[in-house]
Amino acid sequence: MPNPRLTGLGGGLFSGVLMFVIGCLDQLLFGASLTVYCVLFLPVCLLTALWVRAGDLLSAPVVVPIAFAVGLLPASEGGNGFGARLMGLVTALATQVGWLYAGTLVAAAAVLARGVRRAAARRQSVNRR
Repeated sequence: MPNPRLTGLGGGLFSGVLMFVIGCLDQLLFGASLTVYCVLFLPVCLLTALWVRAGDLLSAPVVVPIAFAVGLLPASEGGNGFGARLMGLVTALATQVGWLYAGTLVAAAAVLARGVRRAAARRQSVNRR
């Protein structure tokens, strides 16, 4: 498994671009099925939280909800105009908020686990000295 270390900005770009691509593919292959989009959001949240570097751990739970909204742009139902597209985005955000919270919780739990593990390793290295 790759072990990239993304900065906070890199994690945001990674998750945002990946969710936008997933939203486009969802629109193309499944006709904007929000269930498929939301289920695929969870692994993106986990990967973002696992691949962000230790100094930027707190950015992962912040950037994944933004990525969720970015990916909804192509996946949400809407008309041709700006107002119709905006209404579709707001409606999709309101109806899929449970998935949004679940993904943010997944990212926060992974960040918390990494932080606890990092603190324990630091404590062991101090005790060895």
